[in-house]
Amino acid sequence: MPLREALQAAIARLTAEHVPSPRLNAETLLMFTLNCDRAHLYAHPERELTAEEQSRYEEALTQRAKGVPAQYITGHQEFWGLDLIVSPAVLIPRPETEHLVEAVLPLARSMKAPKIADVGTGSGAIALALAKELQNAEIHATDNSPAALEIAEANAARLQLEFRAPNLHPPGRRIFFHDTDLLRGLDSGAFDFVVSNPPYVGLAEEDEVQLEVRKFEPRNAVFAGPTGIEVIERLIPAARQALKPGGYLVMEMSGTIAERVRTLLAGWEDITISNDLQGIPRVASARKTLVNPVPRRNP
Repeated sequence: MPLREALQAAIARLTAEHVPSPRLNAETLLMFTLNCDRAHLYAHPERELTAEEQSRYEEALTQRAKGVPAQYITGHQEFWGLDLIVSPAVLIPRPETEHLVEAVLPLARSMKAPKIADVGTGSGAIALALAKELQNAEIHATDNSPAALEIAEANAARLQLEFRAPNLHPPGRRIFFHDTDLLRGLDSGAFDFVVSNPPYVGLAEEDEVQLEVRKFEPRNAVFAGPTGIEVIERLIPAARQALKPGGYLVMEMSGTIAERVRTLLAGWEDITISNDLQGIPRVASARKTLVNPVPRRNP
């Protein structure tokens, strides 16, 4: 079958199966099948697919029609200009999480060698985006899923971001991975930043979450518990313990829990909640007090 006909048939099939963005999905899976870019698809519409290519394309389309995310089929997702390996062991990095990176960078660039903890690193998206932009940063990425950490470490190695460049000092490793819950086992009062895209969806909202997310992405990376605030309730005091005085906590969240997050951050300084491009509260940031208040003595 010629490439043009294969693509048109795939678009029609995915449309009939009510797959969102059927053309984009059909193109993505065909590029994956043929190991080519989009320009090649439209520059060579007469190219005949081999029987093996046709079979692999059909299998990919079948998986997508069942709801399997295209990123899990291809094994890749772009984030912050980085080509990341993904699998069903990790949450698929999303564009809105880039707002978290954008919130950290202006603060971190004013520091000579910021020390950052990325909690619940998953694919390593946040940690690696920060490593790409902050050449002198030391980054500690945590996750309680060994399978997710394996993906994150593979991405760091593929992208050659785990070590400092030879011309930078001190030399050696600059990204460290930890199999742990939140910040357990990391040094107290050692970090300039704690960043996280924690689970923040409540089980009560499950019916509102896309079917393919509910069915295929790791539940413990999506759902925090009955209300959606359960992990953040533990993360905030853990971050306070891990941060230096004046250090920052920056985390992703949803609009449904924004005010509860603000309440939980009582006692922090410079509390900011910023919106994503859709106007939804998406990133909360707060600063640990520079000094502990001195208790008043009774007269």
